[in-house]
Amino acid sequence: MCLAVPGKVIEIKDSVGIVDFNGIKREVRLDLVDVIVGDYVIVHTGFAIEKMGEKEALESLEIWKELLKFQEDY
Repeated sequence: MCLAVPGKVIEIKDSVGIVDFNGIKREVRLDLVDVIVGDYVIVHTGFAIEKMGEKEALESLEIWKELLKFQEDY
């Protein structure tokens, strides 16, 4: 099973972007999507596979925070 967490594109050089996942920054291939700095993406195996709207991404990140908090409390 794969779980996708949105990340924000903070830098682009050629077909590689730096994506910020709540403070964790990773290099991601951008060959499959058309994005600009500031866009949110879903990443699978090192490739951005889908662009997300900011509102949708922020809502998803908030749900992730709640799930992680629940896990810590459990």
